[in-house]
Amino acid sequence: MTKYLVLDLTVNDLADFLPYVRAIPTFIAKHGGRYASRGADPVRLEGDWTPQRLVILEFPSRENVAAFLSDPEAQDLFARRHRSTTSKLVMVDGET
Repeated sequence: MTKYLVLDLTVNDLADFLPYVRAIPTFIAKHGGRYASRGADPVRLEGDWTPQRLVILEFPSRENVAAFLSDPEAQDLFARRHRSTTSKLVMVDGET
C-alpha cells in the first residue's frame, strides 16, 4: 500500500539546511520514493494548523519508508535537517 511522508518544517539555518536539500533526493529515489509536493507554501483553509513549509513524499510501501528512514548513509543528512530546522514528520496511508 502506498505510504506518504508529510514533513512540516521551519528552516532555522538555511546555510546548514541547503546541503540536505541538495543531497536527500538521491536517497528518496534510492528507496522508491518520489516528491508529491516539494517545499510548498501551504494555504490554511480550516483550523489553527499553520505549517511553514510542507514536503510530501510518496513511497510504494511501509518497507520502503522504513528503509529510507533507516538508511545508514542518510543519517548525517537527517541529523542536519534536525539541527537546521524545526520539523514534524508523519506517515499516512494512500488509497488502495
